[in-house]
Amino acid sequence: MENKNTDSSKWLKLMVLILGGGTVFKLPFLKDAFYVPMQEQFHLSHIQIGTMLSVYAIVQTFGYILSIYITDRFSKKKLLPVGLIGVGVLGFFMLTSPGYGAMLILWALFALFAELLFWPVLIKAVRLLGGKEEQGRMFGFLEAGRGVVDTVVAFSALAIFNVLGEGTTGLKGAIVFYAAIVIIVGIASYFMLEDDIIVDTDKNGNKINKSKAAMQGALRAIKMPEIWLVSFTIFSVYTVYCGLTYFIPFLKDIYGLPVTLVGAYGIINQYGLKMLGGPIGGFLADKKFKSSAKYIRFAFILSIVAMAIFIYLPHETMNVYLGMFCTLGFGAIVFTQRAVFFAPMEEVEIPREIAGAAASVACFIGYAPSMFAFTMYGGMLDRTPGIAGYRYVFMTMIAFAVLGLIVSSVLCKVIKQKKELAK
Repeated sequence: MENKNTDSSKWLKLMVLILGGGTVFKLPFLKDAFYVPMQEQFHLSHIQIGTMLSVYAIVQTFGYILSIYITDRFSKKKLLPVGLIGVGVLGFFMLTSPGYGAMLILWALFALFAELLFWPVLIKAVRLLGGKEEQGRMFGFLEAGRGVVDTVVAFSALAIFNVLGEGTTGLKGAIVFYAAIVIIVGIASYFMLEDDIIVDTDKNGNKINKSKAAMQGALRAIKMPEIWLVSFTIFSVYTVYCGLTYFIPFLKDIYGLPVTLVGAYGIINQYGLKMLGGPIGGFLADKKFKSSAKYIRFAFILSIVAMAIFIYLPHETMNVYLGMFCTLGFGAIVFTQRAVFFAPMEEVEIPREIAGAAASVACFIGYAPSMFAFTMYGGMLDRTPGIAGYRYVFMTMIAFAVLGLIVSSVLCKVIKQKKELAK
């Protein structure tokens, strides 16, 4: 549970949360903007970088299990700053140019601070900031704001890298910038956010210690079928989202997208669509559909139809810019879903005192595709090169969208039943 927020303080706190969400992952995903310099500076092969990211994903996944207990046991006023500052401190350790073994440990620690201690707590904090009727907007602004911060911070780091000579000094300068800014945001979050009210009574009103209360909350969350419905809705969206990565090689291999446009397309595909999809998804969920779950279900239908049509377009003869427009259009649909896929937590009336545990369960299930989706899609392309392989990828994306449609339809039915019982 959380103290009441005035409108002005609510949006100020959301800004702090957006800054945290937009800076905390820059160091763990240094390869996004500095893949080659990172290889050269730390003497890493492609496989070693891939292994580091796999270690991160493993710790991330199992960390979410532990966070089911932690997020409601400790206040966000402590957890969010510790997560942010911890990531920043690890960034400064990178300046010592540690060996590969130390880098594996470093990436495991990145996951510990950024995922276990920060991300589910951020989701909980955003949910508790807004009322039932504004969940879509709150999460939509979070996603859009993160896109803006992502873009500004990434390009600022690139500018520092270029000014300092694009070598060792340039990369270290970019790392110092990433580390310093995330620490500054961590300190600001400590002073800007208030303590959570930690529940220390059971359902009968009997006094219990906070650790026991948190454990009981975690067990309640795990046993609630509504949380699992929301979680598998997120799972479906995220698996489709992972497929968006392969639009980049698709346009290059099939359309002959010039190398100069590949980078620009990648930025638009990841950052631009996040900024666009966030407010659009939030507005449609809250104002048009009056329900995030209903909007997500509608967007699944839209994405299934759009991808089915896209698969059978004459890609070998189409204009490259038309191909870019079609892929970005599909990506925009998915990003509107991503913006609000945590919002149904409020619609299914998951108690706010277990908001942290619920967010952790949703993260554990919802982000699980990061462990298999890229390998699955990549394997399809390796086994079947050319347009046929991409069609397999796109059909698989449709299959997961169909799964999402089924799960979100059940979710909408549960929400409707709850509303009818409340009358």
